[in-house]
Amino acid sequence: MNESLIQYIFGIADNALILGQRLGELCGHGPTLETDIAGTNIALDLLGQTRSYYQYVAKLQGGEATEDTVAFLRLEREYKNVLLVEQPNIDFAYVMARQFLFDHFHLLLLEQLQFSKDENLAAIAQKSIKEVSYHVRFSSDWIKRLGDGTDESHQRIQEAMDYLWQFTDELFQMTEADAAMVSQGIGVDVSAFKSAYHKNVSQVLSEATLKTPVLEFFQKGGKMGRHSEHMGYILTDLQYMQRTFPNMTW
Repeated sequence: MNESLIQYIFGIADNALILGQRLGELCGHGPTLETDIAGTNIALDLLGQTRSYYQYVAKLQGGEATEDTVAFLRLEREYKNVLLVEQPNIDFAYVMARQFLFDHFHLLLLEQLQFSKDENLAAIAQKSIKEVSYHVRFSSDWIKRLGDGTDESHQRIQEAMDYLWQFTDELFQMTEADAAMVSQGIGVDVSAFKSAYHKNVSQVLSEATLKTPVLEFFQKGGKMGRHSEHMGYILTDLQYMQRTFPNMTW
């Protein structure tokens, strides 16, 4: 069993799981029916990607491991998602800003991961690119609509962007597992496309008449298993059924 590979996959898959869970909380609460359905479909896309990653992890772990044990029976510090995706759904502006900031990173990651020497990861990336390309268009369009909309929508989305920006630098932090997988031609050096990310994001923000935040200090820790207070509440909902009724199956 390659523990570095497993930890590397967690660093990718857990982002999709937690963001998908966050979006799932909003099912039925979108501002319009079309937007509500779109958000739910994005959540389903992310959870579908998560399943593919976790099925691969279960195979690597062997024994009685399944995608369900991987998803539901880990402790909080064993999840390696970035802090950005676990931030709460304060309002629609925060939801769209969080989605936008992650989507642009996610697409750049997958565009590189599709060339991984690991055939399983390459296949998942190739399948996911089409979905995430839509995610990028959806969230970017909403950033423009909110930023270049009314005075109130402009103020709200700028406020959300200013707050969530502190979590963006962690996206490009390299862990030991990341470095190990990059050296083997399996992983992606996320630090290499940091400038491309900022260029893409800043271009959309400019079109939306929004200011790109400038910070000296950023919040990190999620990739190392050190999460915000929000993570515990997410896992309480996510793991409830499996922990209440152990080994249940659908």
